[in-house]
Amino acid sequence: MSTSGEHGYPDTGHTRTHLPGGDPYGGAPRRTPRSSSRSLITVVGVVVLLIAAIAFANRDNSSSPNTPAKGPNQPAAAPTAASGHTPVPTKQNGIPANFPHTKQGAESAAANYAVALVSADILKPARRGEIVREVFVADQQATLTDRFNKAYNKQFLSNIGLDQNGNSAAGHTYVSRTAPLGTKPTAYSASAATVEVWCTGVFGTAGEDSTNPVTSDWFTMTLELRWENDDWKAAGFSQKDGPTPIPGDGKASSADQMATAVEEYGGFTYAR
Repeated sequence: MSTSGEHGYPDTGHTRTHLPGGDPYGGAPRRTPRSSSRSLITVVGVVVLLIAAIAFANRDNSSSPNTPAKGPNQPAAAPTAASGHTPVPTKQNGIPANFPHTKQGAESAAANYAVALVSADILKPARRGEIVREVFVADQQATLTDRFNKAYNKQFLSNIGLDQNGNSAAGHTYVSRTAPLGTKPTAYSASAATVEVWCTGVFGTAGEDSTNPVTSDWFTMTLELRWENDDWKAAGFSQKDGPTPIPGDGKASSADQMATAVEEYGGFTYAR
């Protein structure tokens, strides 16, 4: 079972709640230097035109805005397209559960589990056990609970400005939120699946005097899944950097804006 992460384990000082284990992928996230404003404006202009052209090319001129969605005989979804299937209707301890026994169900499970495993909640001892129980197969739960507890110990939490319960100091908000951008199954059977999840996210501590300001990250998490007790559960995982785009030239928000956004904007249930 692979349980490796890239940053955020006890001896690095980085703040992203990456998963405990070795560091086969190097140190801090790679940052691409920004180009000049003129170059960025040119690039943005080209991208906007391309998006407009693609949208126009893909438009179905034979359909009106009120045309109903295609029925069961609609073409199979492209690798990067949504399937149109309804997300899972249930959650256990705040984590989506009861995924369909299909390849798309495995992809949805992987996406939602990636969000849970790289969340601020994984740093809270009171929530960590619940996350492990909902995400992982039964025969890995004890081992992973022990590994998470050792990795996210009191010293590690203190190093990133959190107390022993995973809470930030007064006036600060710890941020670790992940958004899957796509999934790719690399193996699938009725009993097991391997799914890669390409993600972006924000992480760090929002606060006027924070030494770890909130920044962004791009990574790919690979989850090994098993069909167990009528649901997809993770049996192992690994993580690597990227793919990472060229940074934009947007103005960074204030610490208060970041903290407010995390509290006011809810997350999603991801479905393939």
